[in-house]
Amino acid sequence: MKEFLVEIITPSKAAFKGNVTSITVPGSLGEFQVLFNHAPLMSSFEIGKIHIKNLNDEETIFATSGGVVEVNHNKVLVLSDSVESIPSIDVDRAQKALDRAKERLANKNGELDVQRAEAALARAVNRLRLTNIN
Repeated sequence: MKEFLVEIITPSKAAFKGNVTSITVPGSLGEFQVLFNHAPLMSSFEIGKIHIKNLNDEETIFATSGGVVEVNHNKVLVLSDSVESIPSIDVDRAQKALDRAKERLANKNGELDVQRAEAALARAVNRLRLTNIN
């Protein structure tokens, strides 16, 4: 398989840069895969996993909280709010975030930002779900 360049950037760091044979992204309208010579594309993406394969068929998986992706001339640029490689996820921290979000949603008051609490819950669930892949 032919390879192409992928860069994943967050506001705080460059999380990944390298040649790959495929990348799969959790698009807003469903998961999609990019291969060599993919048509130009720009899309938003959601909370989920970014799955990358390199030329040796080695896989790298990131938990992501969403963002935008651009595909153009065999280069994929992923701008994400946050990404974490699966080995770097702190399971205890993710579990505490899940518990905290559930508690906030269960004890709603007039000051609660429900959308923010639901997003925090979804991010924590995603992290915990992905740590069970390996």
